[in-house]
Amino acid sequence: MKIILFIIFFAVFFEAGLISSYTIVTSQAPDVGKLIGLQIEEVTSFLSFGSSSKIINTQGNMNITNYEGVASELTNKTSYDINVQSLTAQTTGTTKNTIFPVNITATGYQNLVSGSNTTAIVITANQTYSITASANASYDVNENLIVDVNTIRITSTSVLYGNSSSTL
Repeated sequence: MKIILFIIFFAVFFEAGLISSYTIVTSQAPDVGKLIGLQIEEVTSFLSFGSSSKIINTQGNMNITNYEGVASELTNKTSYDINVQSLTAQTTGTTKNTIFPVNITATGYQNLVSGSNTTAIVITANQTYSITASANASYDVNENLIVDVNTIRITSTSVLYGNSSSTL
């Protein structure tokens, strides 16, 4: 009985704190029904974690079926040689819709060609880049992930390894 009373008092004080903090932060009266509905939604999403539904609750790697086209488009947009084995797509949203957003990560390389009319041979390492892009994707009839290459947008590129004394 004491445990049940403790849980009830904890829930009441938690809700009162949530409502008062919402009021302080937004300077508006809260919609209590929406706040409680949001909490119930979050709890049920935790309880449905790992279910066999098409909703992906955690970010997971998905195999890209048209990886040649995706790598080619990334090469066109960045001018880096893309390592096809490093291509992965992730989503944290729902895949119930026919078209859904994905984040694409890849590793790219850029060969540095330097030299002059001297007899010295200079060997330099390839510059290595991490490339992040976003695009729309869908599943085909065999549940294979197809990325729409026309929607690929580069969101970031960062140098993983490179010769800091060289200029591009």
